[in-house]
Amino acid sequence: MYEIIFQNLLSPVVLFFVLGLFAALVKSDLKFPKALNETLSIFLLVAIGLKGGIELSKYSFHEVISPVIATLFIGSLLPIIVLVLLKTIKLDTKNAVGLAATYGSVSIVTYGAAISFLDHVGTSYEGFMNAMVVLMESPAIIISLILLKVLDRKEISSEVYHPQKLAISSPATSFLDKEVLKEAFFGKSIILLLGALLIGLVVGENAVPIIQPLFIDLYSSVLILFLLSMGLTAGERLPEVRKHGPKLLLFGIIMPIIGGALGVLVGNAIGLSVGGMTLMGVLSGSASYIAAPAALRTSVPEANPSIYLGLALGITFPFNLIIGIPLFYQLAGWLTSI
Repeated sequence: MYEIIFQNLLSPVVLFFVLGLFAALVKSDLKFPKALNETLSIFLLVAIGLKGGIELSKYSFHEVISPVIATLFIGSLLPIIVLVLLKTIKLDTKNAVGLAATYGSVSIVTYGAAISFLDHVGTSYEGFMNAMVVLMESPAIIISLILLKVLDRKEISSEVYHPQKLAISSPATSFLDKEVLKEAFFGKSIILLLGALLIGLVVGENAVPIIQPLFIDLYSSVLILFLLSMGLTAGERLPEVRKHGPKLLLFGIIMPIIGGALGVLVGNAIGLSVGGMTLMGVLSGSASYIAAPAALRTSVPEANPSIYLGLALGITFPFNLIIGIPLFYQLAGWLTSI
């Protein structure tokens, strides 16, 4: 286990993230232009979607139906687990729902780092797992907003003797607002992933010679640049996270372990390989900082971005990058050997 973590720490992907983190902590003037960040993000989304679609074209429907059902199940269950955990630390409803949506959805970059890790250790995985990334984006957001409406109704019922409070309408109660649904189903990350996935599925392996020079050969190099940028962002968010106390910091470490273990166990139950189980663990144990925050800005404006973005980027992302991915890989290997 320690050897795997050590190898992961010495990978260029992790080291460049640490470099960005260090630069932010020492208040270096190193900055990434916003347009470049956007470009790198688009590249990674398209690359993962295309590769997923091409790989998916090699499988029949009955081969992928179990992973699809498992992914939707996990994406729907995780927000409930998050809310139960946060209830124990008495976090307010709006911020709890913000974290439920964030931790129920998926981090594309963590997933990309996991693929690099598996390539580094020489472990193969099912190609259709790239398609599962798309499916993992939306369920948690929708489920979280539904739960928020349920919780809001309970609060209103308990305040029945305070009619003045009933006059205050929460934007979250209209979770079916078209802007909310637009962000949940047609946000940038989802439209790029799904669109690239469908294109890859349609063209199949015939597209490999065309996309390989840019989206396959350069993938790892672009990921390194993006993780350098993420290191800078995470370092800037850390002071905000510390303001909210040790319980939330602990949640940012415990939740990826719980989610990742759940993903590996479910992956094992549906017969995935060690690599596939590892990626299912990464999907379940990561936290979104693109799709979920975009939806939350519209649907739950009262939720504090420094909490859900700060924890996702400042605590969970580096934890998964350094410890989580090797941990899920080790758990998957252990389950396979039983």
